[in-house]
Amino acid sequence: MKEKRFIDYVMPNIPIMMLGLLIKFIGTISELFLPSILSYMIDDIAPTGDVGMMFIFGGVMIAASFIVLIANIVANRMASKVSSKITRKLRHDSFEKTLHLSCEQMDRITAPTLVSRLTSDTYNVNQMLISVQRIGVRAPILVIGGVVVTLFLDRALTVVLLAIMPIVFAIIFFISRRGIRLYTEVQHSADRLVLGMQENLNGIRVIKALSKTEYENEKFGSINNELMQNDIRAGRNNALSGPILQLFLNYGLTAVIIYGAIRVSLDLSRPGAIIAFLSYFTIILNALMMVNRVFMQLSKGLASVRRINELLAEDTTDISEKISAESEKEAVILHENGEKTAASEYRIVFDGVSFSYLKVKDNVENISFALRPGETLGIIGATGSGKTTVISLLLRFYQPDSGRILIDGVDISSIPPSELYKRIGVALQSDFLMADTIRENIAFGREMTDGEITYAAENAMAAEFIAEKPGGINEFLNVKGANVSGGQKQRILISRALAGKPDILILDDSSGGLDYRTDALLRQNLATAYADVTRVIVAQRVSSIMNANIIMVLDEGRVIGFGTHAELMESCPDYRHIAETQMGSKQ
Repeated sequence: MKEKRFIDYVMPNIPIMMLGLLIKFIGTISELFLPSILSYMIDDIAPTGDVGMMFIFGGVMIAASFIVLIANIVANRMASKVSSKITRKLRHDSFEKTLHLSCEQMDRITAPTLVSRLTSDTYNVNQMLISVQRIGVRAPILVIGGVVVTLFLDRALTVVLLAIMPIVFAIIFFISRRGIRLYTEVQHSADRLVLGMQENLNGIRVIKALSKTEYENEKFGSINNELMQNDIRAGRNNALSGPILQLFLNYGLTAVIIYGAIRVSLDLSRPGAIIAFLSYFTIILNALMMVNRVFMQLSKGLASVRRINELLAEDTTDISEKISAESEKEAVILHENGEKTAASEYRIVFDGVSFSYLKVKDNVENISFALRPGETLGIIGATGSGKTTVISLLLRFYQPDSGRILIDGVDISSIPPSELYKRIGVALQSDFLMADTIRENIAFGREMTDGEITYAAENAMAAEFIAEKPGGINEFLNVKGANVSGGQKQRILISRALAGKPDILILDDSSGGLDYRTDALLRQNLATAYADVTRVIVAQRVSSIMNANIIMVLDEGRVIGFGTHAELMESCPDYRHIAETQMGSKQ
């Protein structure tokens, strides 16, 4: 996916934004004429008593006001449309980038942070774009144009106005600069809040079962309080700007009124000019307040832009695209007797594979095995022994720190994901069901006939209970499959894995919820209907893997047993203990 930055989403919309700004410019200039027309009517037309001219110039003011109204409505609608268009594209591409992140990148960034960047950060960007287009042009024009016009009305009074301008801009600059840092902290706190919510919603049943609702409520309250405190600090920083600006602008307005009154009394200025000047001063005052609001929105928006740019800058180029064809060598396996065999004879090869999530201590160390088409590898071991890590490496969720993994003699890192995953059917330990029909949960976006889905369900021992549902394969499942049992859920997941007619089938502890009879029938179906499929089965039950061609026993990431069931019963005390505990002493 081509790397993009926030500016790349803005640039294509520059022409339409410039048109909207031009319309806004016309309306703003029309607004600036109003006090000048009023001044002319008071000082030059009213003394003559010419009622006709009064109506003419009154009509000009009404026309100018109408132009201001129409221009602002049109420009604001264009700004909203452009901002929404940019935000939609930005949100979509950020989500697409998220889908292409590696598991290592996901572990580093974390899911709650990604949720926050796709929701609150994109919202802040949207509001920033709207604010800049609606006010970012109008306010500066009103300020600069107002100052220019006042120079022609009364230069002496304009000096009073200009005296407070540096103070106003300094206040806006320093408060906005601090606001960017404070709103970044707010977003980080929001990330932690989303994480807390996600953990609690996912584990709500456990929380209720262990009567830990109050405990979790206190934890959430602490995180929520942290977010509140950071939000208060950011809000307090922004809240300072308005009153301080208002104070200095009111000082300036008071000085203008007093000085203007003195000049009128000395016949140095005319009343109409003073009234117009006060109108311009009010316009400039309000425009400066608008500039302040824009900078406050920029504080939020730029903090969010920085976070979104960090996500968009993540390198999601697949490693297979980086591997040169020149680096490919003939893949061979060196047997214990020194004989070399072409790796292409094997469907799967792990050759001295080691890997660590934190790059400190290996989670799996020097894992080696080779499977021919149709063979089965069973993996067993205690919790945390590295079983799922082996599966994650085979699925190329992570890259090995050392060693290599081959599929049909080709290094797995050189196989494009689109090709690799078409060949693999997988039912993971932490897999999920969508809130959709059973059919769609099995097909999972793939083009499949009802016959193909039914065939997969039959072999996964799911067809019988599916047929009992009122809607059959069109029965709608609740979120996470809440309206089916654990065993039924596992069988639907296995059906999904089988439906793609894979070359490699991976079952990561996906039969733990099945009774022994169903588990045995499932293994029988796999052996007959999918005889050419290479199977890797992670299990806690010895009965689920005892007929595998090879069984690998893991402990703390190391292989402590390797062979058939009968061989391990003789050579591996740990495996023998597990088997005897589960199945009795006679095997």
